Amino acid sequence: MTPSGLVLISIGRARKVAQFGRLTQDQRIRKSLVTLAMKENQRTRSVRLALVEARRVVVKVGSGVLVGPDYHLDESRVAAFVSSVSALLKERQVVVVSSGAIAAGAPIMGLENRARTIPENQACAAVGQSRLMAMYERLFSLHGHHTAQILLTQDDVRHRRRYLYAKNTLETLLSGRIVPIVNENDTVVVEEIKFGENDNLAAQVAALVQADLLLLLSSVAGFYEKDPSQVTEDDTPISVVERITDAHFSYARDRMSSSSITSGGMRSKLMAIRKAAQYGIPSVLATGLKRNTIERVLSGREEGTLFLPEENKLSARKHWILHSLTTQGSLYIDTGAVRALVEQKRSLLPIGITRVEGEFGSGASVRVVSPDDQEIACGLTHYNSKELEVIRGARSEKIESLLGYSYYDEVIHRDNLVLLR
Repeated sequence: MTPSGLVLISIGRARKVAQFGRLTQDQRIRKSLVTLAMKENQRTRSVRLALVEARRVVVKVGSGVLVGPDYHLDESRVAAFVSSVSALLKERQVVVVSSGAIAAGAPIMGLENRARTIPENQACAAVGQSRLMAMYERLFSLHGHHTAQILLTQDDVRHRRRYLYAKNTLETLLSGRIVPIVNENDTVVVEEIKFGENDNLAAQVAALVQADLLLLLSSVAGFYEKDPSQVTEDDTPISVVERITDAHFSYARDRMSSSSITSGGMRSKLMAIRKAAQYGIPSVLATGLKRNTIERVLSGREEGTLFLPEENKLSARKHWILHSLTTQGSLYIDTGAVRALVEQKRSLLPIGITRVEGEFGSGASVRVVSPDDQEIACGLTHYNSKELEVIRGARSEKIESLLGYSYYDEVIHRDNLVLLR
């Protein structure tokens, strides 16, 4: 290229720079928003195309889909759901997380449409689970497939070894072309080992099996940016949510009576979807009361609300630490330790710890709290609370002289630490 050509290019670039410099602040903001929207649209299209190629899908179906107005299992609804899932099994692996056991058992116990105690709910689950599974096995067998019952509690995923056992069992069933039907073990569950609702269970199962999609089938058509009680048949759900924020939770005003056949409202669904997103799994919330919903979602068409996954996903181990474990105590740290963890991505050393709260053993999950009382991380500690009271504020090389032994230089290694912001 000749020097004159270079001059012309330089002049052209200078004019563009000068022109951009004359844009008002509002114009620059609009231009930035347009650019951002174009990137978001490209990412949305990319995720929808990925759904077409999804090879492993976790489908959660709620009681409101399976149970009719008379509080009995509606076999025609269950059959339609089974037919759609069976169509997927030609090219994909599917794990079903199914509600409906308590609702199925309540009429047999004479407890439908009324408030129930915890023992009554557990008895309903014991009666209803066998009826639910018998119906699933019969209907799936009509399509040439067989099912397996998996009953879990939070304890089963809280303990790493049991978590891996559950994972291996599910992997073996899927490789054998068996359809796992997962439910919470409501018959024996208590508050301390309770998932809370099957939305949360479905998110943890999706992470457990490394699913390509979490599909939540509900009695609602998707997510609406308005009070649920004001949603009408003319309203259409939001097509795409890139990232769940506090603003989305402000619309999740669940109103459920104690006699309701469903246990998880919109808030539980958003929390479950956010957990899946952190593991890099997209989610779709759609109605299970309309035929061909599953087929439409897996064909990449707009159906319900698509929730995009996090671009910087957590590893399987860190997802387990964050969502499967219950924190047993708190470690308060100084500003230097905050910088080391957040900015430098380093491990937590005893020198940065200023205070220890709670009683816990080594290997426990603990909160990490900044000087301004903000929880910035959680992780697995190498030392118990009594040992930490002795070594907090000390350099790592002093651990052995203070305790008489030294397990690790770090209190929480960065591989066992999950940053929350």
